[in-house]
Amino acid sequence: MLRLYSVKTRVIIVGDNLVDVILEAMNKQGLEPENNDILALTSKLIAYAENRLARLSEIKPSKKAKELAKKFSLQPAFAELILKEADKIYGGVEKAVLTLKNGILTANAGIDNKNAPIDYAILWSSNPQKWASYIREEIKNRTGKRVGVLIVDSGLVPLRKGTVGLALAVAGFKPIKDRRGEKDIYGKQIMITQHAVADDLASAAHFLMGEAAEKTPLVVIKDANVDFDDGVYGSADMAMLQKECIFIGTFLAERNG
Repeated sequence: MLRLYSVKTRVIIVGDNLVDVILEAMNKQGLEPENNDILALTSKLIAYAENRLARLSEIKPSKKAKELAKKFSLQPAFAELILKEADKIYGGVEKAVLTLKNGILTANAGIDNKNAPIDYAILWSSNPQKWASYIREEIKNRTGKRVGVLIVDSGLVPLRKGTVGLALAVAGFKPIKDRRGEKDIYGKQIMITQHAVADDLASAAHFLMGEAAEKTPLVVIKDANVDFDDGVYGSADMAMLQKECIFIGTFLAERNG
């Protein structure tokens, strides 16, 4: 049976050793890493470790940033960060710009000022899969246990209120379970279904992590029905072609039609 344990930590600062923080926090709550546990970490932990913080008062917004800020009611400096971090900008609504970042459709290129110090914004890690792999290897070196690591951020579902969990990177288990070719309960062959198990686990962890001042950036997941391996997976491994996406593919077809 799947079990999840939320783990509180102290406030993380730039330069902290994440593995020290993880093991100390788990030990304080009477938890120890076990083989085939999955450690789900909020992406903000990785951002702090990597010093991916930007001071807004030190950013000089460009003319284009000022126009973007005015259009979507943003701070000009925050808009400048979006322009620098986004791979593509599609449009937006008040306070949120729809962007493509590392193959992920997300708001504001993943930039957030929630749970960041005053006058700062937090950016996505430049290489979350590298961090997932590093943490997994360090846990193995220190404890002898083979765990999975899951880097989690908030995501959005079209036409649904609120945020859900999104897997940015995975180490130690396969993020997608391909069900094509299997049979359903009536014996019909499954044609297109691929189960995004990493995103499902990210949402379960995200529920426990919360979105405000909970201080629970770590969730220990036990007995997850996933395929464990030694792989490291990033957004490219969980992405699909735009023309195959029901949302983007439909809009592209309408625009080109």
